[in-house]
Amino acid sequence: MNIKFLKSSEKKKLLRELEEQFGITELPYLLLETGKEKIRGFSGTMTKEEIIELSKIANVEIIGLYLFKKEKNLRLSLDATQILVNQINKNIIEINKDQLESWLRGKNLDIIKELGVYVIKYKDTGDFIGCGISDGKKIINYIPKERRIRNN
Repeated sequence: MNIKFLKSSEKKKLLRELEEQFGITELPYLLLETGKEKIRGFSGTMTKEEIIELSKIANVEIIGLYLFKKEKNLRLSLDATQILVNQINKNIIEINKDQLESWLRGKNLDIIKELGVYVIKYKDTGDFIGCGISDGKKIINYIPKERRIRNN
């Protein structure tokens, strides 16, 4: 896998976008870009130089946690909505129990919002349960198939 460490200027640009979209102002991680414009965050004790040295002697496939994908807008991963929960304060859609069950099964939500990326929040518990993209007519579900509740 091709790993690219983000420069300080690139990280600052991403932080500006995250702040504008979701209110996120801090990412205390070493950021890496992997295939398909996915951004991962590494919070371990290894330096960038040590990771590069390790990759010369071992096949480093994945390092860090998948945080978000760079598309037209940034789309947070399910895990990122959990670890950045205290910072997210913009573009939030609260859903009820019926909508939650539908969402966790991988269904889109019939909610009309402006085009953009939204964080989905279950209003009864206040838990974030992922991100979706509005096409102006519905919120498109991006919960990975392996994390969905299977229909019986």
